[in-house]
Amino acid sequence: MNYRHAFHAGNFCDVAKHALLVALLRGLLAKPKPFRVLDTHAGIGSYDLSAPEPQRTGEWREGIGRVSGADDPALADYLQLIEALGYPGGYPGSPAITRALLRPEDRLVLCELHPEDHATLRARYRGDAQVAVHRRDAWEAIEALTPFPERRGLVLIDPPFEQEGEFDRLAAAIARLRHRFRAGIIAAWYPVKHRAPVRAFHHALQDAAVPDCIAAEIVIREPLDPTRLNGCGLLVANAPFGFEEQAAVILRGLLPRLSRGEDGAGAGITRVTPE
Repeated sequence: MNYRHAFHAGNFCDVAKHALLVALLRGLLAKPKPFRVLDTHAGIGSYDLSAPEPQRTGEWREGIGRVSGADDPALADYLQLIEALGYPGGYPGSPAITRALLRPEDRLVLCELHPEDHATLRARYRGDAQVAVHRRDAWEAIEALTPFPERRGLVLIDPPFEQEGEFDRLAAAIARLRHRFRAGIIAAWYPVKHRAPVRAFHHALQDAAVPDCIAAEIVIREPLDPTRLNGCGLLVANAPFGFEEQAAVILRGLLPRLSRGEDGAGAGITRVTPE
């Protein structure tokens, strides 16, 4: 409950995660039936980049600051949306990005456990009939709030990875969700500091026979130092048609802008489990 995303808003991991999130939401929007999105670690929804927290770290300068203005068709949808939602003065979190793309028939459910952040989030969406805000534990919420009444949608899981066992909890949640909500799309963010925990995470999904999982990863340097955030991944289960190819193009567009020329930088898609 000590984690505050305001310090990290708009960093390179946010850029990669949100560019891929936009592609996932477009996949849902391609069909006329309504859908729901559950965002399990929602934060405050949107961030003022002039506030003390992002100014203290400056992480956004090496993230959205390096990508903004890129003339790349693969990034155009994401960048246009970010600018429409307030960049360069602010940076939208996943709740703001998702809310901007919902149709009148779609719904968004936001969970945030931190008391101050929950209060900010609740105030932001007060009176919005399409958005429900809960102060509850993410792992409990996943069990309680799925499957969706609409029978289709996205569960976005974005843990802070500040506690031991977060990869284990994430693998168990994905396995459980794929069993009880097979029509749902699952997108789970994870850090890449060094390779061993990520390999163990992928092996846990394979051992549990969780079907149709891909990993979209970007690393800005060789992931050898476990004390540094060297990259990140988005584990996607039951991805929409065409997302795997689209994600690869997005990551290729981001890599030269987010990497700093260090050895071992790279990006790509890995199939973790078969369809």
